[in-house]
Amino acid sequence: MHMPPPDAGVLARKSRIVERLLAVLPEDAVVHDEAETRAYECDALTAYRCPPLAAVLPRSTDEVAAVLRVCHEERVPVVPRGSGTSLAGGALPTADCVILGVARLNRVLETDYANRFIRVQSGRTNLSVTGAVEADGFFYAPDPSSQLACAIAGNIAMNSGGAHCLKYGVTTNNLLGVTLVLMDGTVVEIGGAHLDAGGLDLLGVICGSEGQLGVVTEATLRILPKPEGARPVLMGFASNEVAGACVSDIIRAGILPVAIEFMDRPCIRATEAFAKAGYPDCEALLIVEVEGSAAEIDDQLARIVEIARRHDPVELRESRSDEESRRIWLGRKSAFGAMGQINDYMCLDGTIPVTELPRVLRRIGELSAEAGLEVANVFHAGDGNMHPLILFDANRPGDLERCERLGAEILKLCVEVGGCLTGEHGVGVEKRDLMSVQFSPVDLEAQMRVKDVFDPRWLLNPAKVFPLEASGVRRAG
Repeated sequence: MHMPPPDAGVLARKSRIVERLLAVLPEDAVVHDEAETRAYECDALTAYRCPPLAAVLPRSTDEVAAVLRVCHEERVPVVPRGSGTSLAGGALPTADCVILGVARLNRVLETDYANRFIRVQSGRTNLSVTGAVEADGFFYAPDPSSQLACAIAGNIAMNSGGAHCLKYGVTTNNLLGVTLVLMDGTVVEIGGAHLDAGGLDLLGVICGSEGQLGVVTEATLRILPKPEGARPVLMGFASNEVAGACVSDIIRAGILPVAIEFMDRPCIRATEAFAKAGYPDCEALLIVEVEGSAAEIDDQLARIVEIARRHDPVELRESRSDEESRRIWLGRKSAFGAMGQINDYMCLDGTIPVTELPRVLRRIGELSAEAGLEVANVFHAGDGNMHPLILFDANRPGDLERCERLGAEILKLCVEVGGCLTGEHGVGVEKRDLMSVQFSPVDLEAQMRVKDVFDPRWLLNPAKVFPLEASGVRRAG
């Protein structure tokens, strides 16, 4: 199809903006060639794509501030980007925006074992934070499935969790302070290397704000001593509902495992073909891990196994070695990659009360059948953070739209049973139009007024989180 040539005014504006960015950054830190900007046209929600006007790759807080001052003066929207692993379109560009990538902000700035914190630049990957302290017997607790690649900046933006968040909490529970650059280039310090900051809980506002309020360039994170030991048990069940009931009973018994992970048959089948972890032939599988001293582990696992036996498990496999533990976790850690081998999929992120697991799993099955699209379930069952994977064919006309409609029904179900739209992936563009399902107009207005304070021109991460009509009015104003 013949595309019309770019408007002369648009080209002139781009040229001026790029020239100003090159005045404050090294040449290799400004990406403006049309072909090269396509590397930033989407994140892990690949169904939606849009090349940005340009992308910048600063190396310091000062360079970030300089970029934002230029964009503020030129009224250019800015989309902060970590590693691009967002599954909700959190780093999706607009055609008139500048992508601000933090990948080069990757240094460790300070480590304090006595006070149990580490200060890092925000582009450092999640797993490499633990890598910086594990030789000294410490670790960073939040562990998203994408932890090998995802950046701390994105973890803070989406308040990411992971398999072990049941015991250790999500990012907000392990974040002590940030250096934040506002849209006008102002640099502010929020929180710090201490338990609680005085005054308003601005750190709680920043964590989970999806790049709407400012760009985090440095983060002070809580690090913890490694536990004495950890051991998982694998359980196979005859149905999703029975596995969900088992999770509910474990939590009701007052036991606090470090992780409870759930996989259903479609996911088990895919991971077995991909990773060959040796999982049982069953409808649903749980991986429950506990940690502590040898005596603590034995006691907790004995109680968990006793509860599981009441649900007639197809298989109970308690790890007895590091190699067995590795194999039990192998399939779960490979699940998303395995599913990607067989189909396009959309990964949802609704969160529900644990007691509602049996009901919600049953209803997801019914919705899946009605839509004619298979759903594979793999999620953090201990805290009810569900990740239904809706399988579809991106090359088949209408499939993406059917997938989106089914996803919306599943997320509405999560809210209906007392849960919420997102546990760790964020709202982004994926759930933007569902915000009114969970929040009233008054709730949304209160949230938008917070953004008004931090970003009055609504230039940061446009077209995300808030319904378009409401955010459009804000930007026009």
